[in-house]
Amino acid sequence: MDEIYGGKGEISSLPITPRSSAMAPPIPPISAPPSQFHSPSLSRSPLLLESPIHQETSLSTNIHTPNVKTPNSRLSLTPRFLTPLGSPVRKIIRMTKLETHHDDPDNWLPLTESRNGNAYYAAFHTLCSGIGIQALVLPVAFTILGWTWGIICLTIAFLWQLYTLWLLVQLHESVDGTRYSRYLDLFTAAYGARARKILATVSIVYLSAGTCIALIIIGGSTMKLIHQTLCAGTCSNPKPLTPAEWYLVFTCIAVVFSQLPNLNSIAGVSLIGAVTAVGYCTIMVVVSIIKGRIPGATDDTIDESSDVLKIFSQLNALGIIAFAFRGHNLVLEIQGTLPSSEKYPSKVPMWRGVKLAYAIIAMCLFPLAIGGYWAYGHMIPENGGMLSALFAFHSRDTSKTVLVLTGSAIVVNAVCSFQIYGMPSFDDMEQRYTNRFHKACPWWVRVLTRLFFGFINFFVAVAIPFLGSLAGLIRGLALPITLVYPCFMWISVKKPKPYSAMRYINWGLGILGIVMTCILVAAGFFTVINTGIKVSFFKPK
Repeated sequence: MDEIYGGKGEISSLPITPRSSAMAPPIPPISAPPSQFHSPSLSRSPLLLESPIHQETSLSTNIHTPNVKTPNSRLSLTPRFLTPLGSPVRKIIRMTKLETHHDDPDNWLPLTESRNGNAYYAAFHTLCSGIGIQALVLPVAFTILGWTWGIICLTIAFLWQLYTLWLLVQLHESVDGTRYSRYLDLFTAAYGARARKILATVSIVYLSAGTCIALIIIGGSTMKLIHQTLCAGTCSNPKPLTPAEWYLVFTCIAVVFSQLPNLNSIAGVSLIGAVTAVGYCTIMVVVSIIKGRIPGATDDTIDESSDVLKIFSQLNALGIIAFAFRGHNLVLEIQGTLPSSEKYPSKVPMWRGVKLAYAIIAMCLFPLAIGGYWAYGHMIPENGGMLSALFAFHSRDTSKTVLVLTGSAIVVNAVCSFQIYGMPSFDDMEQRYTNRFHKACPWWVRVLTRLFFGFINFFVAVAIPFLGSLAGLIRGLALPITLVYPCFMWISVKKPKPYSAMRYINWGLGILGIVMTCILVAAGFFTVINTGIKVSFFKPK
């Protein structure tokens, strides 16, 4: 399928009718097939071009032997978008055995080990990483901004982050044909290693490991909520599981799935995560609209006691909206799983997958924010948003089946999101091993590193359960990854003309993003100081 550019053009030699030595022309040397664009770890030599003689030989072979089936002819009968779903099973059976070229360190790492993805891969991964539990608190922002400014800010944020995502897709292989399959690699190419350590590393680590910690808390708490719903007045267990034990149950499930070796192998997992995310968003919106507005709910915005508090509340609302769109730290990594050549660059199928994914994301987030604010108004809970509102206001007039189905979808989505957000950390740990020993990680090292990652996140989730109180501050620190750095990296790498529109647009959005980051960080500090934090180590609720 040319439209998804998913396969590799392999040229095979088939037997032909023997000729006499007098008739046979001299056999010229045949060059290698075209290689993919380099990764940053490879040499920056020019791309190999396909030999015309090789093309002619392959064409004549196919003309003379029309009825001969090649070994790959059977695979052509399978729809290309279904082939990724079989990868996890095959990889588990092989016990993560690597089938790569041993002279390329990038072929040993989870993010770049397999590059046979397609546009459907990109859509699955982008949708799973781009929509999540953070979207459920969007109605809280509307209680501060109101209808008009809430819809305007949500629309601007959506278009802004979609534009910066397009920039990243275009920058993936924009420098001398080198493929930058990691956000930090592109940032280093644009600004150097020192700026990477100061400006980008902390934010990327938070968006990877920090998101996994939040998923453990959300997944474990939702599992506890499901258990309470099912066992309301019927279970005879005198000692139910504690929150820490529910976190442990979730972590064990997530760690089992994290043994899938690379980003391509979790395509089926990402598809399940995307479907469940769309599912629980749809259920919440439908239930809220069918049940109607709850008694006492109004559209009036929340009035603060002073103008200062009102301003900082509005800034925190902007932070909630901006952070609802996440996943930019994974865009280059997802694109790195696609094949790429000079004729068929990876940006084409990647952008097709992104457009599909973000069309679905828009159809989920906008109804969720608007419908949730209409149904609950200023009474929507600040912690948990739509999830807390569903169980708080509709636990008695909605069937247990709907409540349990919604909670189960959130848990499944959290498990699936854990895999894709943990993959950069898996890649970093295995890269340290390959750099030291100059060989691929054996399967047992891979298993141990991922066990370590999962349970160290569990330890942090149990030890520091008040991290959610710092959400506003952390949102501000992570905002440049999505809205600021892509604009400045475009200017540094592409070097647009001095008075061109692209230069003005990127400078304007970049500076505006920096101003917003500083204001949101200040608002986060003010909120922490004003409301305080209940510090309680090893006491998750």
